[in-house]
Amino acid sequence: MKVSATDSGDRLKRTEFRRKLFLLTIVGGIVFWLATFVTSLLPIAAAYRAAYSNWSIQTVWVGSVFAGMLFSCCVSYFYLRFYDKIPTMSPVLKSLLVSTVALVIAILIIDVPMVLQSEQFVLHYFFIGVLFNSVRFLLLGFAIGFVYKRLNDTVDSNPSAS
Repeated sequence: MKVSATDSGDRLKRTEFRRKLFLLTIVGGIVFWLATFVTSLLPIAAAYRAAYSNWSIQTVWVGSVFAGMLFSCCVSYFYLRFYDKIPTMSPVLKSLLVSTVALVIAILIIDVPMVLQSEQFVLHYFFIGVLFNSVRFLLLGFAIGFVYKRLNDTVDSNPSAS
């Protein structure tokens, strides 16, 4: 069975895609976790956690590692997969757009059911949760776009790397 030049080119593209996906996922996950860590230290975050359950702060920190990696992987995948179809020129704006879509989906899946299942109607806690998630997702999007831009600038400035 012969291997054509296009097969090796496709394999190289897939390997490059996976490498970028891995790197963007790690960076985005770390930024998501750091944003969660910082916001969880705020006094209003304690009231927010108490309003919905008896989460401990350690549970929030550990859970945000996995959630951050999951969200970061999804945002990075769709960012890389549909990069050319996102209607802006800046890599950072493109990633912010994708992370904003992920934010809206997360609000619909996580925050809305929490408000609806609560014994007491606490709409202000819903908005606090949306604010916290907005900070996390926008920082995640900014980090992914920034790292992607840095990766491409490095490749463009070093022609022997191509």
